[in-house]
Amino acid sequence: MPLPDVAEKLDLSISKVNQMVRDGHLLAVRRDGVRVVPAELLANDTVLKHLPGVLNLLRDAGYNDEEALRWLYQPDEALQGSPAVGLGGPLAREVKRRAQAIGF
Repeated sequence: MPLPDVAEKLDLSISKVNQMVRDGHLLAVRRDGVRVVPAELLANDTVLKHLPGVLNLLRDAGYNDEEALRWLYQPDEALQGSPAVGLGGPLAREVKRRAQAIGF
């Protein structure tokens, strides 16, 4: 989703969404020159609860945003398809545990 669409979905200003990206609470990458956020990382009108923590763990392990995005969408059947999907349900703690283990 382009950032203006994210701002609308979250009922926030575009500057607040940009701040969330800068602060590491939300992941945005460039696609065809446009910064976008994967829709699965949003839950109704908020960011997935455990996403900021997982992004922080991945950054601490040396991942940049593109690498973090690849990790979040790497197929993993034990996580209902991928870590990004697992974050949206009861497997969120397992996703956090796996992200934490990367740093060691």
